[in-house]
Amino acid sequence: MVQELVSKYIWLVDVFSKASPTGLDLEQIQERWERRWGEPYNRRSFFNHRSAILDIFGVDIKCNRSTNRYYIDMDELENNESKASWLINSFTVNNLLSLSKEGLAGRVAVEDVPSGQKWLTSLMDSMLAGEELEINYLKYTGEPLQKRLILPYALKESAKRWYLVAKDKDLDALRVYGLDRIKSVRPTGKSFRLPEDFDVEVLFRNSFGSYITDRKDLRHIVLKATEKEAKYLRDLPLHHSQKEAEPGIFSLDVALSEDFVLELLRHGNRLEVLEPADLRSRLAEEFSQAAALYNANNKNQKI
Repeated sequence: MVQELVSKYIWLVDVFSKASPTGLDLEQIQERWERRWGEPYNRRSFFNHRSAILDIFGVDIKCNRSTNRYYIDMDELENNESKASWLINSFTVNNLLSLSKEGLAGRVAVEDVPSGQKWLTSLMDSMLAGEELEINYLKYTGEPLQKRLILPYALKESAKRWYLVAKDKDLDALRVYGLDRIKSVRPTGKSFRLPEDFDVEVLFRNSFGSYITDRKDLRHIVLKATEKEAKYLRDLPLHHSQKEAEPGIFSLDVALSEDFVLELLRHGNRLEVLEPADLRSRLAEEFSQAAALYNANNKNQKI
């Protein structure tokens, strides 16, 4: 039942995100609902769903009292770090996949997100119900399959992977679990209450990627980008704290992690770390080792 409701909430958000800025009146909403779900849709049910969508996803379906039309302020949604941004994006991808199967085969290319399909809905169900879970988890380090008792707090997407942020009961600490490494999920029947001050956006505000970090881990990073790379960074900043002090010189305050180092390496010689010195040395060593590897391979090929 909860899973069906979640699907309907997501569908409603998508309907309003695609509507014109003037929104939809109740009759239009009811027509779309009945066409999609094959059941009547009364005013009371719509109002209940509006309230639930605001509570769960932070999306406000507003009403223009002068026209009695309902709408979502898309500018407000995109400018704020909304809980629903991933929701709309995921739903759009799913729609594209459906279209490609139905009538656009060979004409729609969507990158696969391995962990995005299997557990998302069931984990959302448990989050909504405040339900403790038992998961079997397999780390990349090759350790044996682990059985963990967890309290599912939040979901986070990063670099084509979905992650579950949960409190590990045995460790009494927050942990991040890659959904593609979860092998099974079993509800325990026990309930929990999410801490009132928990906010996943705040939790990862100082981080890059899926690492949970603390404010004390913040480092001031200064980067120099090529002219072409600077254009990409202006359109798609590395981090919300990114600023451009002068043309091509960017600064950001972020906790150092393996994810962040790998991101800098990905930019190759198009991005140079100016500060701090230890990060600059780290990247110089990484590039030096890569160059040595390729040089050695080139010599072996000549032999």
